[in-house]
Amino acid sequence: MKVIPTGIPDVLLIQPVVRQDARGFFVETWHEARYRAAGIDLGFVQDNYSRSGRGTLRGLHYQTQHSQGKLVQVAAGEVFDVAVDLRASSPTFGRWVGAMLSGDNHHQLWVPPGFAHGFYVTSETADVLYKCTELYAPEYERTLRWDDPDIGIEWPLGGRPPILSQKDAAAAGLRQAPVYP
Repeated sequence: MKVIPTGIPDVLLIQPVVRQDARGFFVETWHEARYRAAGIDLGFVQDNYSRSGRGTLRGLHYQTQHSQGKLVQVAAGEVFDVAVDLRASSPTFGRWVGAMLSGDNHHQLWVPPGFAHGFYVTSETADVLYKCTELYAPEYERTLRWDDPDIGIEWPLGGRPPILSQKDAAAAGLRQAPVYP
């Protein structure tokens, strides 16, 4: 696999080896020793799967306690996947990185604990899979405003407003949101 640093050193873009032939393809999506060697050495305790339609924006989600690291990939379709650094002591606090993940490119994004995460669906539908380092704890879940000008995420919306949940539409901006030390 190829590990590519992003504009935020702790967030990694991973390009697994894809073996393709006339029958289809094979991809190893997790190998503990290889990922540990790449710096992803936290254990995973929960796997999640979501399907969303074109124009759906999910996020930006995080937990104030039991912060989750997430290894995100797309099984079918395409999304623009985003991580925002919410670690107040980090030199990259408030900065974001994004990557196109798809069922065709098989790329993965490692979003470490201490980050908000979200994605925008650019295909007809998208099946998103992610491994988490902590269990979902709804009492600690928070949502960061997807269009906060203090963060300035460049979502590929194509001039259309995104489809949001009520929770995501009512999210706090970075200046009001609880963050990590």
